[in-house]
Amino acid sequence: MKKIAGRRPALATAALLSLSLTAPATAFADTQSPTLSHAVTPPARMSTVGGELLGRPGTQVNLGSGAPVLPKNLTARSWIVADAESGEVLAAHNAHWRLPPASTLKMLFADTVLPRFPKSEKHKVVPSDLAGMGAGSSMVGIKEGETYTVHDLWLGVFLRSGNDAVHVLSAMNHSVEQTVKDMQAHAEELQAFDTHVVSPDGYDAGGQVSSAYDLTLFARSGLQKKDFREYCSTVRAAFPGETTKKHGKTTRGSFEIQNTNRLLAGDSDMTPYRGIAGVKNGNTTNAGATFTGVAERNGKVLLVTVMNPEKKNHNEVYKEAARLLDWGFGAADKVAPVGELVAPKSAEAGSQPSTHATAAAGGKPAEPVAASVGKSGSSGVGVALAITAGVLVLLAAGAFLVNRRWPLPDLVRRRTRP
Repeated sequence: MKKIAGRRPALATAALLSLSLTAPATAFADTQSPTLSHAVTPPARMSTVGGELLGRPGTQVNLGSGAPVLPKNLTARSWIVADAESGEVLAAHNAHWRLPPASTLKMLFADTVLPRFPKSEKHKVVPSDLAGMGAGSSMVGIKEGETYTVHDLWLGVFLRSGNDAVHVLSAMNHSVEQTVKDMQAHAEELQAFDTHVVSPDGYDAGGQVSSAYDLTLFARSGLQKKDFREYCSTVRAAFPGETTKKHGKTTRGSFEIQNTNRLLAGDSDMTPYRGIAGVKNGNTTNAGATFTGVAERNGKVLLVTVMNPEKKNHNEVYKEAARLLDWGFGAADKVAPVGELVAPKSAEAGSQPSTHATAAAGGKPAEPVAASVGKSGSSGVGVALAITAGVLVLLAAGAFLVNRRWPLPDLVRRRTRP
């Protein structure tokens, strides 16, 4: 990891590392066979992608003068707090522990598949589209024989975490099997080597794992895309219902769906987090609760990922994420990074512009998201925040390597209706 000189105050390294830090920080073998992790402690050897400290078990943080201490009531197996633009990892805990990801894996699915179909494209659902879904899957309510736009399907993926919407889009992408291969290839392009994809929807499957580090890479890459930013920040939307015939008249109603990201939509025991703009949550038997979020405050954009809190209190994963975000906004200029979110392979090679700053197939740059009420049933649009001067979307690989920044153009905050 490149050291950053002349920007930080004198540091007092926090003694917040686990006793197992004496283990050698060797590179993790990417070819290791992934398994579902039920261990209560992380392995002594993990990946060092992004920096040596990130491969060590336990909490990693370097506190400078005036930096707030980390929250004391964190119980997640793994978490990470990072600057979404510079890629600096402000603090981490077992960042590369390979754990079941649950529906946070849908971020990789969306980042892989979303650019392949225009949102206006329509698809009539056939029985084979919905085959193979796991028992008890979360669903948005897609019906065989009905026609949906791609826009409808992505709302189902992001708001309701609908495995049925994932399977229909996978069928459009030739098959579930092909989509899994595409997702794995994209993960490797992003240097997300902790990730092994078995099911595109994140449903528990033998060998399916990711890490807090990799999930944060997926979110950062996806947020370069206009449509990804729009969908992950939508609080509620109208979703097409079933077609009915009555008295010779054919009608098709709709029903409202709401985002299950509680930092975005709020809940009985919590209000929406100030500055939240997405990204994705998940919960399965093997994974427990998982969450990746992005938030902006005073021009600073942070990403946080939390995996499987030990406490099983209601909304615990969101509460721990909120505490980490609060800490990050208070500590951002008072800590030395313990690692970095690496660039995609293509950017590091310097051979071509980063494809992860594009919004659609064909390499066209993403258009800014308008600060207006969403279309096609979406609602709750807040203000568009111009994170970069000039709104530069397509970032050349060479410029990325020089500046070490990855701007998030027009990050949109979606709020619930008044």
